[in-house]
Amino acid sequence: MADKRKLTGLGISLGAALGTVVGVLAGHVAIWLAIGIAIAIGMALGATLRGKQTECPECTQIHRAHEMRDQDNKLGAKS
Repeated sequence: MADKRKLTGLGISLGAALGTVVGVLAGHVAIWLAIGIAIAIGMALGATLRGKQTECPECTQIHRAHEMRDQDNKLGAKS
């Protein structure tokens, strides 16, 4: 969850920065700043609200097996 917050903040910051640069170049900072922030927020919301795809039982079982294997590999590497 924290990664999504960081990405959202980064997206808004980049949108604001790019909007400011374009605004300075065009002479209308307030308009382009607002557009940059709106685009960044829209992208963040679109990525967040995208529904999780349902998986078939076989795929779920395979993913669980991979996760368990990865956890075992991490534990084995630490000892």
